[in-house]
Parts: sequence; C-alpha cells; structure tokens
Amino acid sequence: MKKEFYIVKNGILYRKENTLYFHCKDVKRALPVERINAIYAYGNLSLSGGVVLFLGKKGIPVHFFDHYGWYKSTLYPRETLLSGDMIIKQAAHYLSYPKRLKLAKKFVRGSAFNIIKILKSRRKDSIIGDIISKIEEETKKIQEILEIKKIMGLEGSIRNKYYLAIDQIVPKEFKIVKRERRPPTNRMNALISFGNSLLYTTILSEIYNTQLNPTISYLHEPFERRFSLALDVSEIFKPILSDRVILTLVNKKILNDKDFEGKIGNLLLSETGKRKFIELWDQKLKTRIKHKELKRNVSYKRLIRLELYKLCKHFLGELEYKPLISWW
Repeated sequence: MKKEFYIVKNGILYRKENTLYFHCKDVKRALPVERINAIYAYGNLSLSGGVVLFLGKKGIPVHFFDHYGWYKSTLYPRETLLSGDMIIKQAAHYLSYPKRLKLAKKFVRGSAFNIIKILKSRRKDSIIGDIISKIEEETKKIQEILEIKKIMGLEGSIRNKYYLAIDQIVPKEFKIVKRERRPPTNRMNALISFGNSLLYTTILSEIYNTQLNPTISYLHEPFERRFSLALDVSEIFKPILSDRVILTLVNKKILNDKDFEGKIGNLLLSETGKRKFIELWDQKLKTRIKHKELKRNVSYKRLIRLELYKLCKHFLGELEYKPLISWW
C-alpha cells in the first residue's frame, strides 16, 4: 500500500541509479519509491533534474510548503488517467450555471452536516446546543439560494458559528477568537491553517489518481494556478479529518509551548509541532472504519478517493452525487 512521505528538514533529493535518496546535514535515507504516493516538503528541498524526471515517471507529486507551513506549489506528474470525455462533461457542469449551483450547494450542505455531527459528539453545554440549532437553520436556507456567491457567504457564516462552538470545547490558550490566516494570530489559527494546507494537498494527490481535472471547480472559482477542485472537496473533509486531528492534539494536550514559534499576533508551528501534527495526521489517514454501503473497512484516505469517484459518476450521468456525511 502506498503512503505519504513527509520531509520537515532542509535537504536534497537525488537519484542514484534507480534509487531515490534524501540527504540533509545529519541524515541520509533511501526512499521506497514504489511505496510512495506523494511527497510533502516542509523544509527547503532541492531536486536534481534526474529526480524530477524519475518522480514524473513514477507518478509521484511533490507538494512544497514554505517555512510558515503555507502551501506554495506542486510538482505535478504528467497526467496519465485524464479522459477527454470526462473533461468535457466536467467542464459542462461548470458552464451550466444550474448544474454548477447544484454541486456548490452539495459541497456546503455536506460540510454543514459534518460540522453538526462533530459538535453533537462534543456537546458540553447549552451554548453549543444553541449554536447547533443556528447552524441547522442556516443549512435549511441552502436550497433557496440561487447565487454561488451567496452560497459561499452562507458557508462562511456557518463556519464562523462553528468556530464559536469550538471555543467552548478547547482550553483557553487554544481559543480561535477570530479566524485569521496570514499571519495566524494565535495557536488555533496556526493549527487550522496548517491542517487546511495538508488536507488540500492530500486531496490533490488523490485527484491525480482519478480522471478528474483538478482545475475545474464549482463552489470556488477556478482561478489560474490553483487546483480549485481540491478546495471544493476539502469543505466536506475539514470537519471529518483536519478538525478532528486538531481537537485531538489540543484536548489530549499533545502540544506544548515548544511546538509553536513566533510571538502573539504571528504564531506558527515549530518543527516539533509540525512533526506532531503530521504524525497524527498520517495515523488518521490510515485509520479504517466500517463503510455502511460497501460493508467493509476503508481508511480515511480511501474515503477521499471514493468521494472523487462519486463525482466522476455524477459527471458521467451514472449516479447523482451525494456528499459524504459522517455516520461514525
């Protein structure tokens, strides 16, 4: 089974014959190329020309992040699974506003139901109960909206209420207070940004293994130099994956002062903090649950691929897309 490979240190990736090596100041390690699904580079990673060709041949994307954990770019292999028929049908669902609107609503509805699920499983007091009720009321409005911009606005409103509820669950030092991204102003903002970047690139790696084009999206505008379909799908998986990892890190007191660097108003995860997050993230991706329709155990990572296959069937007219709603 292929897995993700995470590089936190600065170093060089080079090829010697048919073997891939990572070399830094105190480490030299051979990488099992045949078992790598994607590489995530959080340090300054240098690549030789031979490595670029080798990774492309093996179909391994490399996602690059800067020192702050922000996603910067992806070395994307030549797409071998793309289908002209799929691209035409995928684009047709974007060009038809009713079809695009319908999909945009499904992404936001799936996100909202998964948010409600995570809050109900952690309800502590009447405040959270009131917030759940408000989110449920917001969710009912989705069907009435006829503009994608307003759908985006509603999604933002739901998530702001969600963050108010999260502040009732976590310790004082991890309260969100206000969602701010660049730079993150506190610990929780730093965790959310880091988790969202990981989720985005994980979904992008899975899209590469389907016939879908990652640049054609429905909720988010498909801007140049952005794989915006991954942003659409990430809305469904934020509560299921990244938010659950964050709450575990925080409420189980896995993180400490040494896992953050910077000052108040500009806080980031340190190298040790990134390692702890990535370790738990990788464990979560591998965690298997009983799929209620397939009647077999599947990993969280496989759930992402299955969600993409559902989109493929929707575009081909085989089965109407229904977003994943957590049942566990």
